[in-house]
Amino acid sequence: MSGQTLHFERFIKTSPAEVYHALTNSTRLREWMCDLATTDPKPNGRIYLAWFPGFYGVGHFTKLNKDKMVAYTWYGRDEPRSTLVTFTLTPEKEGTRLKLSHSELGTGKKWEQVKQNFTHSWNSGLDNLVSVLETGLDQRFVRRPMLGVFLDEFNPEIAQKLGIPVTEGVRLGGVVEGMGAQAAGLQANDILVRMGKVDIRDYGSLGYVIGAHQAGEVVDVEFYRGSEKKILPMKLSGRPLPTIPASPKELANQVAGNYAQDLAALSSAFDGVSEAEASHNPAPGEWNAKEVLAHLIHAERGVHTFIQDIVGGYEPIYDDGANMTVRNIATITSFPTVKDLLAEHERLVKESIAFISLLPESFTQHKSSYWRLGYNVLQPPSHLHSHLAQIKSAIQAARK
Repeated sequence: MSGQTLHFERFIKTSPAEVYHALTNSTRLREWMCDLATTDPKPNGRIYLAWFPGFYGVGHFTKLNKDKMVAYTWYGRDEPRSTLVTFTLTPEKEGTRLKLSHSELGTGKKWEQVKQNFTHSWNSGLDNLVSVLETGLDQRFVRRPMLGVFLDEFNPEIAQKLGIPVTEGVRLGGVVEGMGAQAAGLQANDILVRMGKVDIRDYGSLGYVIGAHQAGEVVDVEFYRGSEKKILPMKLSGRPLPTIPASPKELANQVAGNYAQDLAALSSAFDGVSEAEASHNPAPGEWNAKEVLAHLIHAERGVHTFIQDIVGGYEPIYDDGANMTVRNIATITSFPTVKDLLAEHERLVKESIAFISLLPESFTQHKSSYWRLGYNVLQPPSHLHSHLAQIKSAIQAARK
């Protein structure tokens, strides 16, 4: 098969081995190119890449020469037929010369649009590859705005309790002081259902909508507050970017400082609380204080899994999940008292901090992965903070 070929070239200040890894590993591909990826980098092994909200490309590796060349077939959604992508890597002083050819493209009106899409996508993607390998910064993420909200669970039972006439949307657990959502007048228990011209059905669609805008833009936000539908203009806030310490031990110390105040507040919330009060469910289907604490334990275990997966370079991608009350109950069965649950949570936090401090140099040299891990673990413990109010509310309901 013959056809037209597009050519691209970049110089990257890193080794050919690092570039090769970024072109073949699933985790590394998601850090510069796509939203989801799964690869099996061997001849005839699969490569599947996907972007929100629905574009995807599939193919198989045709040639692999470690640290020198990567080639795979490519067939994207709604494209006329399969094409061929070939990367060649040449070491140069202080870096690597990357050349990309996208070949076997057809002719005609439909192919002209496909070629325009490829040209735009490869140019922006390769620019981002340079950024993540040289600085660790994913430009898609850096430019992405923030709403400044905490998210909470939303289901038909919660909708009925709050008097919400819809069962799809995203429920706010609170807003961040000084950011766009607070300035617009949003508040806890508002249900976002539309932003701009796009419906918001769940967390995934909210992420897509945010990614389609940049900081500083003003968009109309449609939401329910009780049974009343409201529309407000909201200015999208810029994303504050922390400075990631170069040393894992320094990073761990900073994370420990972030945890300390909230751990103390969590312990204080249970001062003088009886086991009966902590086990009281405010209403059918609502968690009691112990169940919320069990949920926080699960969240901290999730931190360990996140660190393990990103360090190992084999992050799984899950469908949207749900918080399971039965899992909370299972944890309470193993840690039956408030004292037991608090001790387990504190132990898991200490384990998280130790895990971060022991990150191997073979991982930290991957600037994009280390930066992404650092960014996530340095976020203020907003999840814990948002659940403190839930714990206090459940205890107050028990005492009434």
